Amino acid sequence: MNLPVWSDHVKSLVGIFAILNPLGVIPVYLSLTSDRNPAEMRRIALKTAIAVAIILILAAWIGDSLLGFFGIGLPAFRIAGGLLVLLIAIAMFHAKTSPARQTADERAEAESKNDISVVPLAIPLLAGPGAISLAIVDAHQVGGWPDKLIFSVGIIGIAALVWLVLRLAEPIGARLGTVGLNIGTRVMGLILAAMAVQFIADGLLVLFPGLSR
Repeated sequence: MNLPVWSDHVKSLVGIFAILNPLGVIPVYLSLTSDRNPAEMRRIALKTAIAVAIILILAAWIGDSLLGFFGIGLPAFRIAGGLLVLLIAIAMFHAKTSPARQTADERAEAESKNDISVVPLAIPLLAGPGAISLAIVDAHQVGGWPDKLIFSVGIIGIAALVWLVLRLAEPIGARLGTVGLNIGTRVMGLILAAMAVQFIADGLLVLFPGLSR
């Protein structure tokens, strides 16, 4: 595989990691697990990371088929996904959880759940609509199944990083504090905002070729 293709994989995975933003999930994770023992917290972190990997890999492999089933073209999906990601990025600039990830009612319901690893941690807080949209678009761009397989391995690597961040949530949260976590969230939001604008621009150029003149 040549260098440009590897570069595309890296950019795609950086974007997915940015929208997952596990650092931004640390306060929610610690809040929802405040009454759990360390063994339960480790189990939740592992199960959440596995769920994130499964959700994004499924999106990467069946995303094209779903779009075809609903008669949605990739350019239109790029624009819609870009708008969604942009909304999430704007919320991240303010160090807040976007309603596109989780509403207040969903947060309240999550506090009473016994198992929070898949819902709400894996989806929608981490692998929510924005992350799924990115995975579908990025998987379409990488080409054939060998590249898509490499992309899937990269997703597993990202999920491993999510597990590591959640596993070390308490010391990371204590070391960075609220200010440090918010700064990290805003940096991720800046990366996402730029990607969202590029997504929207690429989609518009395909739908309206005259814009490039």
